[in-house]
Amino acid sequence: MGEDKRLAAVVALAQGMAAAQGARDAWRAAATGACRALGGSFAALSVWERELGRLKVLVNVGERAAGEDEFPEDESYPVHQFPEITEFLHERWAGGGEPNAWVETAEGPAAGRRPGYVHQRVAALRRRGRGCCVVAPIVLNGRAWGELYVARRLGVPAFGRADADFATVLAAVVAAGIAQAERLEEVRRLAYTDALTGLANRRAVDARLDEAVERHRADGTVVSLVVCDLNGLKRVNDTRGHAVGDRLLERFGSVLSLCGAMLPGALAARLGGDEFCLLAVGPTADEVVKAADELCRRAAELELGEGVACGVASTQDPIGPVRSARRLFRLADAAQYRAKALRAGQPVVAGREGPDDPVVRLADEPSPTLPVERRRFRGRQD
Repeated sequence: MGEDKRLAAVVALAQGMAAAQGARDAWRAAATGACRALGGSFAALSVWERELGRLKVLVNVGERAAGEDEFPEDESYPVHQFPEITEFLHERWAGGGEPNAWVETAEGPAAGRRPGYVHQRVAALRRRGRGCCVVAPIVLNGRAWGELYVARRLGVPAFGRADADFATVLAAVVAAGIAQAERLEEVRRLAYTDALTGLANRRAVDARLDEAVERHRADGTVVSLVVCDLNGLKRVNDTRGHAVGDRLLERFGSVLSLCGAMLPGALAARLGGDEFCLLAVGPTADEVVKAADELCRRAAELELGEGVACGVASTQDPIGPVRSARRLFRLADAAQYRAKALRAGQPVVAGREGPDDPVVRLADEPSPTLPVERRRFRGRQD
């Protein structure tokens, strides 16, 4: 491959990773771009999981052999089988050098490869019908991150020294793309996270609830929402300061997260101020009420604050058809107002109240008796 073509291949790889919408897209773009650039038939991207002592495969592209899924759940190899990654860290990088790629063939060592660690990869090449591979360590923020692996099928000319050098360049481009993808993921995470408690924020709830209600409308999936107000926060802020109030919010956030763990896949969120919620998709209404009851009990035991007012609304209860996220939120919100009015020590559940209850019955419309600021629906408009 000429220099112009290789330069174009590098640009294409970088552009592919830059256009990725998430981590998986970035991994696929990295492996696919490297495979094309090197004229390979297969490529994989792996990460070194230090705490587990293994090289975990993130993505496989191209001509995959049996057992090589595109995004494998648990395809990994003990690092001691491929110790080059740690050898490079200690022997080559400490002196300021760069971790160069190397080539291996189904027959044994090749272009610029030191013998000694060959047998595992050679066996893998033979087992999967491949003739050669080039392996390029990936360095991110000065540390070994993982490796880029590109292979060619049997009968095709093997990689040479020039290919290994080019693979080193590609690995650097991949490292830059991964760093960008990780930064974007962090930005996305922060955009959907409450800074004080670490819980999901209102934006995350809006997005997840919209999706959940669409699922409910499509296949009847049970969707439940717990909305709660933390009592006594203003008193704590006024008498003991906002730093103490923040600690109360953090502690309650931990309690909410703990109770949310009772419901598989539940989203625990802070909506803002002293308002929190749990969104559960799949668990039964009774399971959600049980978790909400536990939440009330634990909140009452917090050293600061005055417990929590908790309202629940579930599509499994007799609340009428739920065609929008707005309606479910209104029902849960109205039940929470009822709990606050009653100073209830347990959750109030929409649809399980008496038919004449004015708050639950009129949950779809703001009550004229409520203050204006409490009438505003906190969610998205239809």
